[in-house]
Amino acid sequence: MIKDMLSEVTTTPKKVVLSFIDALNNEDFDAAQDLVSNDMVFNGVLGSRNGAEEYFNDMRKMKFKYEVLKAFADQNDVCLLYDIAMGDKKIFTCGWYQVEDDKIKLIRVVFDPRPVLEGGAKK
Repeated sequence: MIKDMLSEVTTTPKKVVLSFIDALNNEDFDAAQDLVSNDMVFNGVLGSRNGAEEYFNDMRKMKFKYEVLKAFADQNDVCLLYDIAMGDKKIFTCGWYQVEDDKIKLIRVVFDPRPVLEGGAKK
């Protein structure tokens, strides 16, 4: 109980985001969804998602794995540099997470999409 109270007191945006990534890696999508606001927005190179439900419908199918290389925080903004395993490809990615009231409100992700697009073009 004391440990739970201490973790609530020491919750930071960086901890929220890293806990979110850890939950995704463990395919604990319910725990991950508890860390985002219902109206969260995802903007990425290959598309956007509006709302947690739409985002997690996709995440449950894709089951990406994240290897965090570096995490930076500036108040409610968190930036992660990570490699994401997308199928048989490892893609270096930068994610910008905005946290409000201990929930992820916005995720913006950038990466070079060529390895993903080239993989889909081959027969």
